[in-house]
Amino acid sequence: MKMLRIPLLMLGLLLCSQGFAATAQQNKMTSCNAEASAKSLKGDERKAFMSTCLKAAPATPQERMKSCNADATAKALKGDARKAFMSDCLKKK
Repeated sequence: MKMLRIPLLMLGLLLCSQGFAATAQQNKMTSCNAEASAKSLKGDERKAFMSTCLKAAPATPQERMKSCNADATAKALKGDARKAFMSDCLKKK
């Protein structure tokens, strides 16, 4: 019986810790909300901005990198021009 308690306790702790971790969607919502507040948007303007921001903004740094990389490839950028573009693109998104 005691052998069963340890795995159950570990499972319980694992499930509890997942409840506290922020999801990618929550992180995106927080970032878009902060940006809307910084721009002092209210009412319909805020709703429109939030909708656009939540649909357009990639959630994770990996997605931002993928998006910027695709844009740089589409523009056929090479060398220093590509580095500058990637740096600027990753800061914007």
